[in-house]
Amino acid sequence: MSDYYEIRHTVGFEETNLVGNVYYVNYLSWQGRCREMFLRDRAPGVLADVRDGLKLFTLRAECDFFAEITAFDDICVRMRLEELTRTQIQFSFDYVRLGEEELLVARGRQRIACMRGSGTETVPVRVPGELREALAPYLVGSTTVRAGVV
Repeated sequence: MSDYYEIRHTVGFEETNLVGNVYYVNYLSWQGRCREMFLRDRAPGVLADVRDGLKLFTLRAECDFFAEITAFDDICVRMRLEELTRTQIQFSFDYVRLGEEELLVARGRQRIACMRGSGTETVPVRVPGELREALAPYLVGSTTVRAGVV
């Protein structure tokens, strides 16, 4: 049991650069994938809301790198909730290389805002209740524990 939501991934050649290590933009792509799978698995009603006009705008995404990963490394991306305001969510992501011992290879953050509207008429809206409830067990420092492996 854990206080993070996790996706697993095997790195492919297409995700590496000429040197052979993972190209940095893939870490940000994996953040988005983790967030999407969380919605699918833990808050499917929010996906219907997205189809009905809710926008999840990424305001900021970042990643710090500690070690290299290469093709065919098995990794997991672990997402936690850092902050939840009325209209915004901040996630943290740990990128862990799996093997005999787990190794933290990178750490990232992403901040999103919930919005509705189109063009210049887009305005902030409350984080949907279903999403708030789904995120609660993953709050950094939370004592609530839930498995998150997909």
